Amino acid sequence: MNAPRMQGSIDRRDFVARLLRACPDALVVTGLGSPSYDVFAAEDRPGTFYLWGAMGGAAAMGLGLALAQPDRPVLVITGDGEQLMGMGTLATIGVQQRPNLSIVVLDNGHFGETGMQRSHSSLGVELADIAKACSFGQVMKISDIDGAAELASHVNSQRGPLFAQVLVGAEAHARALPSRDGTFVKIRFREFLGLSSM
Repeated sequence: MNAPRMQGSIDRRDFVARLLRACPDALVVTGLGSPSYDVFAAEDRPGTFYLWGAMGGAAAMGLGLALAQPDRPVLVITGDGEQLMGMGTLATIGVQQRPNLSIVVLDNGHFGETGMQRSHSSLGVELADIAKACSFGQVMKISDIDGAAELASHVNSQRGPLFAQVLVGAEAHARALPSRDGTFVKIRFREFLGLSSM
C-alpha cells in the first residue's frame, strides 16, 4: 500500500471562488455537501446544477452534460469522498474522451458529510494516478492556491477530458446552502440552456 499523504493546505472556498471567476462560461455540476456549499458561496448562477443526494453521481452527470452540450465547457466540482463512490465513471469518461469535460476533486482526505472519517485518498489511494490510468487527456495535482489560474486556463481551452486533484485543507467552513428544491434547480438550468422547462 502507498504511504498516507500529507494533509493539503489550500483554502477550498478561496480556490473555488477563484476558479469560478476565471471560468464564467462553464456549466457547473457540484457534488453533494461541501462542494455545493463552496460553489454557492462563491457565486450562485443559473448555469450551475447542484446535485443533492446523489453521492457518486457528479462526474456521470457532468459526462452526460458534456455529451449534450459539446460546445460548452463543463466543470464538475466535487469531493474525494463523492468521487470515490463513482470511480467507474472515470473509466467511462476516459473511453468517451469529451474535450469539454473537466472533473475537479477538492480532496481533503476525509468524508466530510459523515463525520470527517479519513477517506481512501489520505490512506494511499492516488486519485490522479487513477485518472491517468483511465486515459484522461490532462491530469493535474494541485497543492497551491495559485494553481486555480492554470486550472481555469485548461478548463476554458476545452482540451480534456481533464482531471484535477486539488489538495485542500480539512478545516470546516460555514455552510452556504443553495436551493434544495430539485425541480427549481432543474427548471432554472434548462431555461438557462434555452430548453423547455419540462
